[in-house]
Amino acid sequence: MPSTALAERDALAPMSDRDQVSVVVRAVVRAAQQWNLTGQEAAALFDVPQATWDRMKQDAFRGRLDRDKVTRASLIVGIFKGLRLLFNGPLTTAWPTLPNRGAPYHGQRPVDVMIAGGIPAMAAVRQHIDALRGGL
Repeated sequence: MPSTALAERDALAPMSDRDQVSVVVRAVVRAAQQWNLTGQEAAALFDVPQATWDRMKQDAFRGRLDRDKVTRASLIVGIFKGLRLLFNGPLTTAWPTLPNRGAPYHGQRPVDVMIAGGIPAMAAVRQHIDALRGGL
């Protein structure tokens, strides 16, 4: 397996180290808060039960993150960073929750598209933002 593939696999491997989990969870919580997501929206986006999300918000989550959660966290943080690089001002944090008439969204809010479509939709949103930035 090429070293790039190994690095990508390891980067998205399940995570159980408490310090690493805490950093990742705090980053996801921060993005959700900056985007003004409700607890229900944030829990659905990260695909965790509401009670787990509540523990995450309180920095009281002591579990591990499986590959799905690590992937979702990576995409959320990438989208958050991409928006910060793309926009200046209110759109930096409001964009995920604003209706978007663009092709992939068809009048829906990007966050709703991501919740409904899971990881593939989150990856598409990230790719869209990267393309807008000229990164692809």
